[in-house]
Amino acid sequence: MSQTPPENPAENPDFDAMTRDIAEVPAVEVIVTVAVNLMSAAAVKLGLSEEGEKYKDLDEARKLISGLAGLLDASTTEISSFHAAPLRDGLKSLQLAFREASIVPDEPGQGPGEKYTGPVYG
Repeated sequence: MSQTPPENPAENPDFDAMTRDIAEVPAVEVIVTVAVNLMSAAAVKLGLSEEGEKYKDLDEARKLISGLAGLLDASTTEISSFHAAPLRDGLKSLQLAFREASIVPDEPGQGPGEKYTGPVYG
């Protein structure tokens, strides 16, 4: 007689429950959470974490910053200035940190995300 192995919740996620959970989250919260995750990842790739140089990768940081800039550009009118303003400030800080970390800085307007934000100056 064959026994069925016990179900492991990690191997068999309850997608219905996950769908219900995400359905209850306001869109603004989802957008802000994604933006904060992009900011955090970009900071790590810029070498701004405790580990510093260990995870520094400016090519990856450029992609993350550009993605964040695009998200904010597309959603700013939807999430209100209460949420957008601090995210824009964080984006600008990351853009300036990228410029500072670059051996050969991009021309103004050519840095990561600057096609969405315009040139960023220190």
